[in-house]
Amino acid sequence: MNAVLEAKQRNQFQRSAKTELRENGNFPAVVYGKDVEAKSIFINEGEFFRVIKEVGRNGVISLTVDGKKQNVVLHDYQQDPIKNDIVHADFLAVDLSSEITSNVRVDLEGEAAGATEGGVVQQPLFEISVTAKVSEFPENIKVDISNLAIGDSLSVGDIRGSQPFTINHEDDEVIVSILAPRVEEEPEESDAGESEAGKEPEEAKEEE
Repeated sequence: MNAVLEAKQRNQFQRSAKTELRENGNFPAVVYGKDVEAKSIFINEGEFFRVIKEVGRNGVISLTVDGKKQNVVLHDYQQDPIKNDIVHADFLAVDLSSEITSNVRVDLEGEAAGATEGGVVQQPLFEISVTAKVSEFPENIKVDISNLAIGDSLSVGDIRGSQPFTINHEDDEVIVSILAPRVEEEPEESDAGESEAGKEPEEAKEEE
């Protein structure tokens, strides 16, 4: 059973109305989709975070707008960079048997063998674009790096065959690699420094 998120239709669009929404712990949003009329709504921020924590970033939500339910996924959202409050969200109405395309987080698992030898784990690809059925859409993609030695890397082509969905990237795109540790060179002493160090102070000579 999908998590239920309550929403109400939004009919007031003045700045004062938005301010009042936020003062009451809500934020504006929109729901749209194929053969679905776009609808402006507002949602309680606390309930939003609770549901997203339950179903995940790409999970299916049973959005209830004034008593009418429809299956949606969170398509996009904007967050205040300072307060971390949700500014606005877009929900996409979906048929559970249809396919959608969205980005999925890449999670590295295990400790690379090369990292224990001083190597540096570099991850150029933190998200991967995926196309899958709504009901089968992954929350994340787990990549095991425990066997990677210094100089090894894993590319999209290395994980494509093990996934039950379509990955929308080229095979040669690198997900993670283990770089050799940097060796810092010790600064060389200059000849001038050596010669100065070897000299006795003139004053000391005179005293002798």
